[in-house]
Amino acid sequence: MSRIKSHWLPNAGTVATYRGRSSNSARNVRVIAEASGGRMVVEAIGRQGVPVRLTVKQENLLPMQPSLFD
Repeated sequence: MSRIKSHWLPNAGTVATYRGRSSNSARNVRVIAEASGGRMVVEAIGRQGVPVRLTVKQENLLPMQPSLFD
């Protein structure tokens, strides 16, 4: 069975959560731009603490959860 996902199109500069192939790990990313083929260019903090740019599928981006003080 396929799940129906809502289409959320973040704007540039939006902070989002990225869930990749392993669903138990999630990254907080900042959306840079929209790419072709339903993909987005995002920026995340790499393993050495340096910002890296990635191209990810739009369907793997989720809105951030509300914070404690919202």
